[in-house]
Amino acid sequence: MSRRSPQVVSTINLPSGKVLEVVKADGAAPYTRVKTATADRDRDLCICEVCSSDLVEPVEWEAAGPERWRVALSCPNCDYWTEGVFSQECVDRFDERLDEGTAVLVAELKRLRNENMADDVERFTAALNAGAILPEDF
Repeated sequence: MSRRSPQVVSTINLPSGKVLEVVKADGAAPYTRVKTATADRDRDLCICEVCSSDLVEPVEWEAAGPERWRVALSCPNCDYWTEGVFSQECVDRFDERLDEGTAVLVAELKRLRNENMADDVERFTAALNAGAILPEDF
């Protein structure tokens, strides 16, 4: 039995250059597709099986025996949900990718915070120099 490709409903171009495709499976509503993964597949859990997005996130983790984990996954790009039992190695790779993603987000947050603080100081200094802030303002 062959699996048909999902139908692209719309495309969203992000400022970063990435393109998100909203997909619809045959006979299903857009953004909704639920499928249970076959057990014991050793695959890249970060990649969505439907839209190939690399934004898949864990919803639930639990031990499923020695060196095995039951993991529920969600793709925020196409709203695809799946779950399966995966090897320790597979889950470790996924966990490392999640840690790398977290590090990127934290670095970007710090950069934005520093830019915002520098902008606030610049505007405050300009207001002081222009006489727009007086002691009575405090």
